Amino acid sequence: MKRSVAVITVLLVGLCSLAAAQNRTYTIEDLLKVRRVADPQLSPDGKRVAFTIGDVNFDANRVVNHIYVMSVDGGEMKQLTTGDRATTPRWSPDGKKIAYVTGGQVWVMDADGDDKKQITKISTGAAFPVWSPDGKWIAFRSDVYPDCKNDECNKERDEHAAKSKVKAHIVTRLLYKHWDEWRDVKRTHVFVMPSHGGTAQDVTPGDFDSPPYAADSGVDYAFSPDSSEIAYLRNPDKVEAISTNSDIFVRPLAGGPAKNITIRNRGYDVGPIYTRDGKFILYRSQATAGFEADRWRLMAYNRATGTSVELTKGFDLQVNHLVVSPDGEFIYFTAGDRGKSPIFRIPFTGGVPEKIVAEVFATDVRISPDGKTLVFASSSMSSPAEIYTANADGTDLTALTSVNSNLMSSANLKPAEEVEWTGAAGKKIHGFIVKPTNFDASKKYPLLVLIHGGPQSAWNDNWGYRWNPQVFANAGYVVFAPNPRGSTGYGQQFVNEISGDWAGKVFIDLMNGVADVLRRNSFIDRNRIGAAGASYGGYMVNWILGHNNDPRFRFKVLVSHDGVYNLESMYATTEELWFPEWEFKGTPWTNPAMYSRWSPHKFVQNFNTPILIIHGELDYRVPIGEGMQLFTAVQRKGVDSKILIFPDEGHWVLKPQNSHLWFNTVLDWLDKYLQPTSATESQRTTKSTNNK
Repeated sequence: MKRSVAVITVLLVGLCSLAAAQNRTYTIEDLLKVRRVADPQLSPDGKRVAFTIGDVNFDANRVVNHIYVMSVDGGEMKQLTTGDRATTPRWSPDGKKIAYVTGGQVWVMDADGDDKKQITKISTGAAFPVWSPDGKWIAFRSDVYPDCKNDECNKERDEHAAKSKVKAHIVTRLLYKHWDEWRDVKRTHVFVMPSHGGTAQDVTPGDFDSPPYAADSGVDYAFSPDSSEIAYLRNPDKVEAISTNSDIFVRPLAGGPAKNITIRNRGYDVGPIYTRDGKFILYRSQATAGFEADRWRLMAYNRATGTSVELTKGFDLQVNHLVVSPDGEFIYFTAGDRGKSPIFRIPFTGGVPEKIVAEVFATDVRISPDGKTLVFASSSMSSPAEIYTANADGTDLTALTSVNSNLMSSANLKPAEEVEWTGAAGKKIHGFIVKPTNFDASKKYPLLVLIHGGPQSAWNDNWGYRWNPQVFANAGYVVFAPNPRGSTGYGQQFVNEISGDWAGKVFIDLMNGVADVLRRNSFIDRNRIGAAGASYGGYMVNWILGHNNDPRFRFKVLVSHDGVYNLESMYATTEELWFPEWEFKGTPWTNPAMYSRWSPHKFVQNFNTPILIIHGELDYRVPIGEGMQLFTAVQRKGVDSKILIFPDEGHWVLKPQNSHLWFNTVLDWLDKYLQPTSATESQRTTKSTNNK
């Protein structure tokens, strides 16, 4: 009898989910069909661009990337790799070869995809290849045992660990876990080997990571123009878990001591790029020690004088991707600006950056050898990434690829609309609204407020696969994506104002934003409002759970994904300790009042809003105990609640099948409280099925 009841319950839940899904016009299934265009790389002659496209293999539960190439003048694109996934295409200096990574090793193929040869055979794997300018060397990254002097040692250690029945960890230092993996034994090092194959040389030996976690942005090493020197990153501080002191070192390939060229700066220094004449090394830098969201500055290190100068003084946005013009006169870079990522240009001598390509969300900017053409990737909330070109002065913006054009034209998604309101202390706050494709202003819609993580991050007008606003909007919601205090793209002071004030001005910004959206839009049902967020967004949802008493409206349902709940336990179990120590101005024992003031777990007595809690067991940034503590509290309070735990995910849900479950679970939970028509239709469907 009990089994029959259980089967009927599962059937009813499935039918409800099916009925709700039938009302969705752009679904997770549609999102999983999108081909993921990324990593454009311009050939040395400027005539071709190589890039990757990732396709979801749902059965294999992964995204499979392959390398494509096409002319910068347009035309057909050619797929160069098949079989196992291939990533990070990098042209040889003469343009005849492309290095790439497949099967955890670096391979090289002809520019047309022929003659594929494995270059590295290192047991610990190889990633992120970089050619030397003379074409004789390839640098790459590998995770190795720092006390091993050769690959045979690494191989033996790995084989012994794999065979051993003991899987215990013995730790003697902090930062022994990171994101979703244990980092108590191995270290990331930079290697260099002949481009035709041979023995790899560890050029960053020692018990440290290069690049360090704090600064890791992928490829953070570069060869000098004469191929005699390599620049790389490392953190020289003793306790890495409390330090953001990522420095740039240089050392001769022929051997000799390494030199720290940014020793005077105690914040992040990343992304070294040699100028073509070899006189300077450009890099990005943050000045404030321990503050990972400080303004990224564009710096130039003079190799002759040993001094660095900032080229972007007075520029109040954060410098991201950068590239130097072939003649050395200009530097092009991207910077977040009110939800966009435009391309700026600045003279090498410094000055006021000029915004030359405005209405884009640009990444991975490249420039042709004649200095006339920019190539980059760009997307929006209504359109996945494609490769674009533009003239070096910003004119003639053109989509080079149209990988998803047919798919997206049939989706007919509405572009994001910009909104602005008055937040705390009279500050103007900016954000986005996304409406369903079949939006009808005469109808009433529930409002879903999506709160971004970080907190020093932002909702941008770009495409995403984890919290895609279009999937929520086209499930029948008006989506509000606000950028309150702490958001990037609105000046550094705006970013700074959340530190030490996690639920102060930012909470007012958010609540005022919701109230303003309700006031301005009669098509929103003020009795059907939900909020959802992850990481800091999950923290804010947890804060709302204890402060859902705004006289202007109430949240009817909440979703907290990997959210910070108990600030004291979070501090004691997270890995990058510099983050809470900066945000809460000390440790729980040196500044207990601040940890107590802003911790959601202190307000359990007010919890009464239905909440879905989601967490990954491999999340070492916001450990799973945060979600478990919250679930225990709401269950003991008798609050309608549910917890979804992914044993194989970290801070993000990345596997396609898990993503499919995530979206449907979240939408079903929201629909339960915010879509009464869906519930009625589900009941009708159930009755009809039972009658049959």
